Amino acid sequence: MSSEKSIPADGSAGTENRVQKVKTILVTQPRPETDKSPYFDLAKKMNVKIDFRPFIHVEGISAKEFRKEKINILDHSAVILTSRNAVDNFFRICTELRITVPETMKYFCISESTAFYLQKYVQYRKRKIFYGNQKFVELIDVIKKNKGEKFLLLCSDIHKDEIPEILEEHKINFTKAVIYRTVCSDLSDLSDVKYDMLVFFSPSGIKSLYQNFPDFKQNNTRIAAFGETTAAAVREANLILDIHAPQPNAPSMTMAIENYLKLANKGR
Repeated sequence: MSSEKSIPADGSAGTENRVQKVKTILVTQPRPETDKSPYFDLAKKMNVKIDFRPFIHVEGISAKEFRKEKINILDHSAVILTSRNAVDNFFRICTELRITVPETMKYFCISESTAFYLQKYVQYRKRKIFYGNQKFVELIDVIKKNKGEKFLLLCSDIHKDEIPEILEEHKINFTKAVIYRTVCSDLSDLSDVKYDMLVFFSPSGIKSLYQNFPDFKQNNTRIAAFGETTAAAVREANLILDIHAPQPNAPSMTMAIENYLKLANKGR
């Protein structure tokens, strides 16, 4: 007996006991690039099948679209990079616009891994590259020491207001430039695939679910969400939120899922 439901399930989400056995989980993100992932550890430890499929993906805007923003990249002496997508699309746009980025350009990265990723495009040791530790509030301390620069903040069409607000609060001279967008992926091939649990990480993932499967009904499919905005999107879609992270006893999504599985799969 299985509680699995296909993604475009029929019926309606009920209020019955939601702590039921889970055999299969779909994580709505790309498969980890290495075998060292807590999801693989979780699958082995709890004897469940975990698949990965991004419900959203990033597309760079065209040079023509960028021109409409009326932003001159060379008017800026520093670039703020919050992701690898920002790095890739910055240099793509520069190439398409035939802009040669000067060696004097400074790069302020959200993390060390993003900073190292710059080596794909620049000679790391010859450039002025600064980085934080995943949180922008940490990077702002470095930015404040370089207040004389004119910063270019690269972002997606869907972004948090937190970063621009922090820059404004500290009176940083910056320009916000949208260079890529988040779009829903085509999930039509999932119509016959069944999962006991769907794991989401952004409101865009919920949007993609309904764009691909407008008749989706939750039934016994458990929903896991990471972050407050994702949890809010789940509730706004009238879905039952079964697992929410981070929490004091589960700072990561995998820990939250494991806590649920320990209850749901116990003795079953």
